[in-house]
Amino acid sequence: MKGEMHLVGPRTEWNILVENYERGIPYYNERHIVRPGISGWAQVCYPYGTNLEDARQKLMYDLYYIKHWRVWLELETLLRTVVVVLSRKGL
Repeated sequence: MKGEMHLVGPRTEWNILVENYERGIPYYNERHIVRPGISGWAQVCYPYGTNLEDARQKLMYDLYYIKHWRVWLELETLLRTVVVVLSRKGL
């Protein structure tokens, strides 16, 4: 990491997906006001998804994280990330 990412924050997406999501989802660009993270609130609260509706749902979690950021939320996200990895739910 060169300081371009945080441990927790909205996950980065492929540029082609970002362009599509920004056209199809209001406020999608708002998730870019913070640095991206290796793990995020959306990743630990919402299952893996590949369509526009999944992106809308994940955006709600990302915006919640941005608006309500507190140390406890960051710690809870990290703890949930560990649980997801150890339980292999993220595979």
